[in-house]
Amino acid sequence: MKSQEIRKKFLNFFEGKGHLIVPSAPIVLKDDPTLMFNNSGMAQFKEYFLGNATPKSKRIADTQKCLRVSGKHNDLEDVGFDTYHHTMFEMLGNWSFGDYFKKEAIKWAWEFLTEELKIDKDRLYVSVFEGNEQENVPFDQEAFDLWKQYVSEDRIILGNKKDNFWEMGDQGPCGPCSEIHIDIRSEEERASVSGRSLVNADHPQVVEIWNNVFMEFNRKADGSLEKLPAKHVDTGMGFERLCMAMQGVTSNYDTDVFTPLISKVEEITRLKYTNNEIKEISEEQNKVNIAIRVVVDHVRAVAFAIADGQLPSNNGAGYVIRRILRRAIRYGFTFLGTKEPFIYKLVDVLAEQMGDFFPEIVSQKGLVQNVIKEEESSFLRTLDQGLHLLDTVIGNTDGKIVDGAKAFELYDTFGFPIDLTALILREKGYELDEEGFKKAMQVQKDRSRAASEVSKDDWKVLIDGNVETFVGYDKTENEVQITRIRKVETKKDGVLYQLVLNNTPFYPEGGGQVGDKGLLVSANETIEIFDTKKENNLILHFTKMLPENLEGVFIAKVNTDLRSKSSKNHSATHLLHQALRSVLGTHVEQKGSLVAPNYLRFDFSHFSKVTDEQLKEVENFVNARISEQLPLVERRSIPFQQALEEGAMALFGEKYGDEVRAIKFGESMELCGGIHVTNTADIWSFKIISEGAVAAGIRRIEAITGDAVRQFYSEQETVLKDVKEILKNPQDTLKAVSSLQEDNAKLKKQVEQLLKEKAKQMKGELMQDIQMVNGVQFLAKQVDLDVNGAKDLLYEIGGTAENFFMVLGIIQDGKPMLSCYISKELSESKGYNAGQVVRELGKFIQGGGGGQAFFATAGGKNAEGMREAIDNAVSFIK
Repeated sequence: MKSQEIRKKFLNFFEGKGHLIVPSAPIVLKDDPTLMFNNSGMAQFKEYFLGNATPKSKRIADTQKCLRVSGKHNDLEDVGFDTYHHTMFEMLGNWSFGDYFKKEAIKWAWEFLTEELKIDKDRLYVSVFEGNEQENVPFDQEAFDLWKQYVSEDRIILGNKKDNFWEMGDQGPCGPCSEIHIDIRSEEERASVSGRSLVNADHPQVVEIWNNVFMEFNRKADGSLEKLPAKHVDTGMGFERLCMAMQGVTSNYDTDVFTPLISKVEEITRLKYTNNEIKEISEEQNKVNIAIRVVVDHVRAVAFAIADGQLPSNNGAGYVIRRILRRAIRYGFTFLGTKEPFIYKLVDVLAEQMGDFFPEIVSQKGLVQNVIKEEESSFLRTLDQGLHLLDTVIGNTDGKIVDGAKAFELYDTFGFPIDLTALILREKGYELDEEGFKKAMQVQKDRSRAASEVSKDDWKVLIDGNVETFVGYDKTENEVQITRIRKVETKKDGVLYQLVLNNTPFYPEGGGQVGDKGLLVSANETIEIFDTKKENNLILHFTKMLPENLEGVFIAKVNTDLRSKSSKNHSATHLLHQALRSVLGTHVEQKGSLVAPNYLRFDFSHFSKVTDEQLKEVENFVNARISEQLPLVERRSIPFQQALEEGAMALFGEKYGDEVRAIKFGESMELCGGIHVTNTADIWSFKIISEGAVAAGIRRIEAITGDAVRQFYSEQETVLKDVKEILKNPQDTLKAVSSLQEDNAKLKKQVEQLLKEKAKQMKGELMQDIQMVNGVQFLAKQVDLDVNGAKDLLYEIGGTAENFFMVLGIIQDGKPMLSCYISKELSESKGYNAGQVVRELGKFIQGGGGGQAFFATAGGKNAEGMREAIDNAVSFIK
């Protein structure tokens, strides 16, 4: 049975059981600070389990794209080495929100597997929670009794808290679970060893395929459990593992989920993949197999993350995506011999495989390919640079053990993989100080963990059952009461408080727009609200202190000055999006934005630099819409599909409900929950400040509106006035500046010519100062030249002499510089290294540097140390 058919059968089965089929949420999570990515099927339904929102149906089924590469659920380092862990995987799930419970969940799971898919019952085992006295949670007798209707007792396994009690995190909904495991070993192996003994023992052919979680508890901040007001069912079935069972293979990678990708890698690399059924394979072939598994797994994770709007970057979720991709590139580089970008070529295959069910991978294919290709090119350059740096580290190593802290520096600063470092060292006859590396890594982890550590108390509910409403589209002031509070402590900010209000005018950070600031005012006190965010459907108001009377009535007052400036910038981003699509083409799509009171930032897909003429055209387009005084047409509750049919722009990576809010200014229409002006005339003016690249195929424009534009032109006027005064108030300022530049260029040429003549004259003088030291022609001297002059002089003398070792020092604009040139025969036969020389001598001028074995430079801060540096140069050949 093909994977597409298996997915369809599952969804059809549960649709027949009264479940609403919903699409997968984006792989990258928003509005949940506890998770970077959807790491399980239940993540997008978290607000329903917490009781912060009401689901559109009490029964839901879906297949969810999941990513497990960070935090508690992190499978990254296992991927490739076994055949059943993945970074991205699909989780087939059926959900009950306060509707059915254990009886139906167990019955339908068994029915689907054994009757719909016809899986041999004799290959299935189930597990139930054995109970835990410390938690005061009893043995799950109900699940045990229900399973006895379908399987014999010897196939029911009692599981401990680790295996059979599921929690989404340190706090929140949780409960006992009942898993279904399948044994896909050969008949011979099954007869020899019981499958029961291999359940939860990490056997690659005895694996969990379905987990029924019975959500009935809430884990509190102090670690205790309390009963949830309603019981829920949260199930998940590993799609890739199910395909393995249905397709008669013993590895996820041998299913049609992965085989088309593997075939493409084989075609590109001209290497063959052998599946795990071949028992005796060489160590070399095993490395190839692991590398191919890493590549085909990781390309799925990276491609879908980019399609959902998360670009590789140096922090947060973007760093995780970059790390996954770099792991794939490195395995290709080391074990598949791929020295050029190739992973981007797999995206075509992926789009063809999964495009029917996940259309985003088709519509965003061009962007995904460009981003991956650019990341590959960049990291391959880094690998090349890292190899040179590693040679330098080896060159500075006494003995055969390389300092772990130095290896960590390569890893941390340049992204050079530690296992590749260890591999290269072994090949060169060196060892890595692994303990030193681990120690350096742990220090960084501890520092990072301490900086990001957050402790949260449980919510204290003041008004039970209240449904919070946002009234900020119509009001900036409102009478409110506090419905719940939570104390939060971070290393960075200290103790903070999060307040939830019954009716809030404060806009929470979202859609690129920053959260509102303002005040909470009563008759006796004023509390500052310094930020507003959304978490699991709750609007959180951040304060540094609590009101004395928590049960009182307050006036919530939004800072209208900041709100007004943000609204101008937000409306301008919509007009900018329209302008870019009009000027550059309809391929342009928004890929990120920041809307703050002082400026706006807009990221968009485009594959070349935007010219000055195009930027001016974009700017003029936006200002023309401002001049037209277009009124805001706001529709707060329009069916999602209808909005799309009417031409509204929806953003990839955003999760939309059945009803959406549409914002329209003239021909510009977008789905948006942000705050906007009532008329484009309120924006006053729009000015682009900068344009540049942020990633492959992604450009960024920064711009200002309103008062910021006034301030900008005022500052420009002041600068122009100052320039005129410096130039003695010429009649034509532009002509005066141009004339000044011409004069400067002539003078520069004259100086360059004089320095060249000086260097020629100096060459003869320096040749007379050369000394013979231990058979080496040696010279170390401070000279009155610039950096380029010193370099030219070294190359010129070095080209005419053999066994030559020369160090020149210069002081330019008060800053000391050292340059070292070593003849090729000396660097190769005697192991002299110019990079090592300047690093050591650089210490005398409080600096450092590096370069190649024959030529290197170092800069410093202490010019007074130059004499000592020159005097010590001879020590390298004595």
